[in-house]
Amino acid sequence: MIDRIERRLTLAAGALCLGGIVLFVCLAAGALLAFDEPGSAGDGALFDAYVFDAYVWRVARFTLLQASLSTILSILLAIPVARALARQPAFPGRVWIIRLMALPLGLPALVAALGLIGIWGRQGVLNTALVAIGLDQPVSIYGLSGILVAHVFFNMPLAARLMLGGLERIPGEYWLVGANLGMRPVSIFRFIEWPSIRGLLPGIAGLIFMLCATSFTLVLTLGGGPAASTIEVAIYQALRFDFDPPRAIALSLLQISVTSALLIAIRLLTPVADEGHGGGRTVRRFDGRDGFGRVGDWLVIALAVLFLALPLGSVVASGLRSDLVRLASDPVVQRALVTSVVIALVSGLLCVLSAALMIRARQAAFSPRRPLAIHRGLAAGISASSSLVLLVPPVVLGAGWFLLLRPLGDVARFAPLLVILINMLMALPFVYRVLEPAMATHTARTSRLAVSLGLGGWHRLRLIDWPGLCKPLLMALSFACALSLGDLGAVALFGSQDMVTLPWLLYSRMAGYRSTDAAGLALFLGLVCLVLTIAGTPRAGADGQRRKDVTA
Repeated sequence: MIDRIERRLTLAAGALCLGGIVLFVCLAAGALLAFDEPGSAGDGALFDAYVFDAYVWRVARFTLLQASLSTILSILLAIPVARALARQPAFPGRVWIIRLMALPLGLPALVAALGLIGIWGRQGVLNTALVAIGLDQPVSIYGLSGILVAHVFFNMPLAARLMLGGLERIPGEYWLVGANLGMRPVSIFRFIEWPSIRGLLPGIAGLIFMLCATSFTLVLTLGGGPAASTIEVAIYQALRFDFDPPRAIALSLLQISVTSALLIAIRLLTPVADEGHGGGRTVRRFDGRDGFGRVGDWLVIALAVLFLALPLGSVVASGLRSDLVRLASDPVVQRALVTSVVIALVSGLLCVLSAALMIRARQAAFSPRRPLAIHRGLAAGISASSSLVLLVPPVVLGAGWFLLLRPLGDVARFAPLLVILINMLMALPFVYRVLEPAMATHTARTSRLAVSLGLGGWHRLRLIDWPGLCKPLLMALSFACALSLGDLGAVALFGSQDMVTLPWLLYSRMAGYRSTDAAGLALFLGLVCLVLTIAGTPRAGADGQRRKDVTA
């Protein structure tokens, strides 16, 4: 179906992208493995002195502890929220509540941390209210409790949305049978809802655990000291403050081992989706209609909305109270904003281009009926590339390249390029998952048409591919840019006076107790990310009109 020359070029482009990713990651890992501090006793001494060091294992235990508690709390709180939204499928504002639950996913971690401090901090709304009724500073946002609150803020909505999707896919016949049998709410949950949720739990729990175990920005901001540090934060501290490369290497190897075990566990424990089969009739639930059921569901939904909306409202309110005009005219802020936007756009474009080329190469590899072994290997490598990126977190990549480039002089000279490449790699798994189904559907629908019209190369891209794929491409680009714009992991290692991004400037103002300026910068950063998210979201009205025009 693909012209032979065009197919070869597509395969070569995909192989080049894959090779570049593998080379970038392997060079960083190789630098960590091959590092030998002058005067040290060798690799054996490195492992004896650091891998079995009490501090390293204390950090590892805390990483696993906070990730486990965050995962458990996120799932336990998400189950009633998902059930309440599923039981009440039609009420004013439901669609906006579901959109609100998607907002933390695209929100920079620093902005969320500042909002959580505004609610849960020492002078926050919650502590102020509790002190007013006679309690003395009962809640602390720093340390383990703050990390758990922040992780639940980010991951509870994610888990609830995934569970809601599973509950809404339950066939309507199940609810009809449950109503005919007079099932009580406990029986409905046990025999109808829980089997659907149980099948999703391994994948959801594994994803949340991975996100919490590799958390950097939230722990750096809310950890509160060495007693509450994760492995990634400890790597950053070992290089940035202590300049202890052997300890950073030991921690990096430990981080790679942890993420490898997590990826293997997720793959082994996630079952194949086993959806119930029905007759395709419209799903109609008969539970949750009595007064007590509705009041309980609305109370759960209201508490979830307050938990998510209050920190966001705190960011907006605090930002509006700051001197926004002075901040906007500050040359440092302007330079940081321009630097952040340029890095985000370049890394986002590279990410989308690499993902599109690799997806197209994978399709080209399987286009013949009997693909060659080398082409099957290329397709398998492309599919595994996202897991390879997840295997080595940003701080570990930064540590490896820091050691690799240190003999060349000032590492800060390479900072912009390294930050762009690391941010591109971190967004690649998400962009790949956005584009792959869209490109597969588009290819299945248009490949025969393109061949019959004799279109290929630039003409096919301009006349067929771009009109059909522009929306998913723009969505993927906006998501990649938003992730890069709010990232602090790579900039934390390579940031300097010559390269200051908006997240790094925000973190510096927070660390310097300049809370008013930090609030204004958080509002700027949140608004830019919101604009990027809106720009990449297709309008329902336009989509519906286009479908009507096509069918007409």
